[in-house]
Amino acid sequence: MTARSTDGQIDGQRFRQVLGSYPTGVTVITAIDEDGQPAGMAVGTFTSVSLDPPLVAFLPDRSSTSFPKIRTASSFCVNVLADEQEDVCRAFATRGGDKFAGVAWSPAGSGAPRIDGVAAWIDCDFESITDAGDHYLVMGRVRELDAHGERLPLVFFQGGYGRFSPSSLVALPEADFISHLRLADLSRPEMERVATEVGTECVAIAPVGEQLVVLASAGTPSGGAEFTRVGQRMPFVPPIGTPFLAWADDAEVEAWLARAGRPLTDEERAQHLQLLARVRERGWSLSLGDDTHTELLDALQRYSEGDPDSRAHVQRLGTELVYRFEPEHDLDDATDYDVRLLSVPVFAPDGTAVLSLTLWGLPNPCTGADVHRYLEIVRAAAQAITKSLGERAGVTAD
Repeated sequence: MTARSTDGQIDGQRFRQVLGSYPTGVTVITAIDEDGQPAGMAVGTFTSVSLDPPLVAFLPDRSSTSFPKIRTASSFCVNVLADEQEDVCRAFATRGGDKFAGVAWSPAGSGAPRIDGVAAWIDCDFESITDAGDHYLVMGRVRELDAHGERLPLVFFQGGYGRFSPSSLVALPEADFISHLRLADLSRPEMERVATEVGTECVAIAPVGEQLVVLASAGTPSGGAEFTRVGQRMPFVPPIGTPFLAWADDAEVEAWLARAGRPLTDEERAQHLQLLARVRERGWSLSLGDDTHTELLDALQRYSEGDPDSRAHVQRLGTELVYRFEPEHDLDDATDYDVRLLSVPVFAPDGTAVLSLTLWGLPNPCTGADVHRYLEIVRAAAQAITKSLGERAGVTAD
């Protein structure tokens, strides 16, 4: 039933029902009050406000008995509850009593309580408090923040609590890869199937200029790392990106080699060309791990976060690790391997590799037999997407 305003009034019950269709995260706002005691309240109205300056906000009810204690502080901490913390939410949503009984916490930089086990926390100084109808609008200037990507958030929806458990995610559109998101959308069903069958994260990666971008993700890494890499960017430098160069023309390959960060020796150049030949022959790409490879993944993460020095670091590590990409010999079924990335290209109707389906976060170790089984699953998915691209373009397979 549609609710209409009469003399500026809307039925309160219907208002809450309709707004309950908008899912929210669940936070606990904490502070140290004027008596030096921890104070806290559950809030579902937390939101980001501004990046520059970094501002967030929440809207406590004017009738709250907890907020008067919190507002006596100079700072507060926003604790974004994880999906297993519904009991914490209920404790802080209750009026009166010791809300911190049995709740483990440590002081954030401001001194405000930072609850253990949360999905994220944001430590803030009070910026302003403004009347907003029967609520206050409280603005906070962010001092420090962090997140634990392996923890899914608690969600409140239509009067009940649940968890956010995405089958797949697609990157927000950015100017340089909006056109690529069509590929991501087309790939999602196959990616979800792969993630379910393999039990790890499957990501869709596409070349965008001199970068590789993670367009979409399904599933989670088996090792419990961050549950999504969507939107991450990587420098498209040797030996990274071989699935896109193995079928490319000479000019594209030369441009890729030129991005190594320094002139390659004849031996190094030959090594990289051998990598492309192996990928072209096999139809897939694989990289094995070691301690230096872990350092490379860290450098890639810093690059995606905008670290200006990380590109050169990636270039140097890539040259050092070339022997771990596209191993020369076939994997033995009975031998254990540390496989970091396993990729299969998706082809456009003109034969260009436009996307790679990549398994990220495979179990360590996994046997060669495991790898071959994973490959068959990913190859079937990549072939299905390639076929769909051809059908959409009116091209039929021979």
